[in-house]
Amino acid sequence: MTTTPHAAPAAPTDPDVVGPATAWLTKLSLNPASRAVQHDLRDAAALHRRVMTLVPDGLGDSPRARAGLLFRLDHDGTGAPALLVQTRTAPDTSRLPGAYAEARTRELTPLLDALRPGLPVRYRLLGNAVKRCGRNSTEGRWKQAIVLRGPEADQWWSTQAQKAGLTLHTLLSDTADALTAWHGPAGGARKDRVAVHHQGTRFDGTATIRDAEALRHALLNGIGRSKSYGCGLLSLAPAGPAA
Repeated sequence: MTTTPHAAPAAPTDPDVVGPATAWLTKLSLNPASRAVQHDLRDAAALHRRVMTLVPDGLGDSPRARAGLLFRLDHDGTGAPALLVQTRTAPDTSRLPGAYAEARTRELTPLLDALRPGLPVRYRLLGNAVKRCGRNSTEGRWKQAIVLRGPEADQWWSTQAQKAGLTLHTLLSDTADALTAWHGPAGGARKDRVAVHHQGTRFDGTATIRDAEALRHALLNGIGRSKSYGCGLLSLAPAGPAA
């Protein structure tokens, strides 16, 4: 396992997250023989707790958001998935169980600094495409979130991409397996726990950067709901000239 030095959070420069305007991306090539991996892949809540061990303790309220922690399971159909974890502090992969994964970490400052209007990119996002409805008139809260599929999910991403400073050129979407999180007493029997399903849609394609600052914000803070269960991490890579 490759380990990366652990760094304490720096003073915030963005109201949503702790730390300087950069991030680290860690790719964990999971070991399918590990019982810890098998356990975490069955429970999105357990996987969330696992990746939270990579960042410092004691972050107070909303520790995931304060650490800027986003993650996504990427499946290529050839074996165990890779787990991508983005953090606003250098992750401490030595805190993972032995033989859990091979880890590679890189700082994203070069990517963030290179963003500029007109730059063509390839993107990937596992998004929780939902429509909220039924606002409670007394509390001001939404009563229900309806999962969007097909063209409605594509429209959701098109709207989110526009807000994130991207002009989309191509869009390929695919409904992902539901992310199941088990909630209940720690160590309790399965019958005493409740399964909550979070539906994700994977979006891939090409785009051109329209607003670099909006895109940096989206990259560092994530997009949409269910970030604690593996949604919201936007990945970018250089692309050829837009058609």
